[in-house]
Amino acid sequence: MIVFVPLIAVQIVVAIVFIDRLYNDVTRDKTRDLAREINSIFRPLSDDTILDLEALRNRAAPLALKIQERQPTAPKNDLEVFDISGRYAVDTLERALPGFHHVDFNSGSKQVFIFLERDQKLYSIEVFRPRISASNPHQLLVASFLSAIVFLTLAILFLRNQIRPINQLAYSAEEFGKGHKVAFSPSGATEVRKAGLAFSAMMRRIERQIEQRTAMLSGVSHDLRTPLTRMKLSLDLLDDANGREALLSDVNQMQHIIEEFLEFSRGDAGEQAQEVDLKRFAKSLMRDRKRLGDNLSLTFTGETDGKITIYAKKIALTRAITNLLSNAKRYSNAAIFSVDIGESFVRFIVEDDGPGIPKKQREKALRPFERLDAARNQNQTTGSGLGLSIALDIARNHGGSLLLERSTKLGGLRAVFQLPR
Repeated sequence: MIVFVPLIAVQIVVAIVFIDRLYNDVTRDKTRDLAREINSIFRPLSDDTILDLEALRNRAAPLALKIQERQPTAPKNDLEVFDISGRYAVDTLERALPGFHHVDFNSGSKQVFIFLERDQKLYSIEVFRPRISASNPHQLLVASFLSAIVFLTLAILFLRNQIRPINQLAYSAEEFGKGHKVAFSPSGATEVRKAGLAFSAMMRRIERQIEQRTAMLSGVSHDLRTPLTRMKLSLDLLDDANGREALLSDVNQMQHIIEEFLEFSRGDAGEQAQEVDLKRFAKSLMRDRKRLGDNLSLTFTGETDGKITIYAKKIALTRAITNLLSNAKRYSNAAIFSVDIGESFVRFIVEDDGPGIPKKQREKALRPFERLDAARNQNQTTGSGLGLSIALDIARNHGGSLLLERSTKLGGLRAVFQLPR
């Protein structure tokens, strides 16, 4: 539009000025010259001289004009709608030719008949159209618009080469936000290359930070597992059964928290996306939860015919949905697991009959290391507040979202994990 609109605007202005100068000035000049010639033909040599038709024809012949006597008729200038030069010619003849009656442009022919009333007689003067209007004025306009089309085509080809690296940069940034690394080579104009190089450098810094964070937490987790293992062995040797069970429960909780930290730091980095069969995937999750004794039901809604697949990181997706199902089991007695399949999205919905989460605290619940003690029973909580954060992070890395709502069916929490198809 930056190229197209100004170019068309310039063409319109040039066309208007061209038409005004060519049609108006040139046509009026030619018509005035013709009017002077016609006036000279009808001008008598003396006041008492009356020119007959033959004398008029003899005078008109050297000027390439043909004169005929006509029967009286009503004046009618048969102008076409787009005959701009014809309008200018009629206006000029009315001003410069005494006794002017009307003009017959004889549509479709180059002959023009000018009707003139002199000495109570009606005459017609036959003349070629180019003598009263500009010749072939459309050729310059056509050449102008054709050249504009050529220049516009060249500009579009050039701009496409400049826009292509911008689209590649946008696509690479979008995929990187989803956890997919796409090869990107900066190209195009200097400004575009600078933006591409800055993005590539930023992407490398983010990757290094993720690797360093993962390596650090992996090292901490590894270092803590060894003393935890020794503590378990020592607890097994204790004689006090009651004290041993309490301490062993604390150790298991510590180990579970460490595993959650490591899981959160790892995210879905390193896993490659693959084609996932939604029905088979959801049913496998149900089987795993049934083995753990979950009171859970599964339903499919929307476009359920045939095989439905999405492109996702299967292990990360399993981790996210499992976290939602685990939360439902931890804080409720019954839950519903449903998969809503739309044309451009798929939703994994987990609803429970637990206490739910107040609307004002739902955003807080999605933050890492947040535990809503007022909404949930802390005595039953063994996690670190990372379950929902991990699920949200995985959803965003897939270009999706995680919403927390109130369940209208069971009255508890309704978690909607949505991914694009």
